[in-house]
Amino acid sequence: MYERVIYWSKEDKCWVVVVPELAGCQADGETAQEALHNSDRIIQEWIDTAKMLGREIPEPVGRYAFA
Repeated sequence: MYERVIYWSKEDKCWVVVVPELAGCQADGETAQEALHNSDRIIQEWIDTAKMLGREIPEPVGRYAFA
């Protein structure tokens, strides 16, 4: 599973989820739960697009990969 960082954006007035391992991959939502749910779809779209373009897809490392 890819690591996700979630935070409240005062500027955008919504919750934002950033996926650091996938450049430019982020999602948002009105609630933290909605933003996390949306990030599932966005991660899959990011991977599908990378495959279509022939780009390398990083393996999920995640924060606790070596725990």
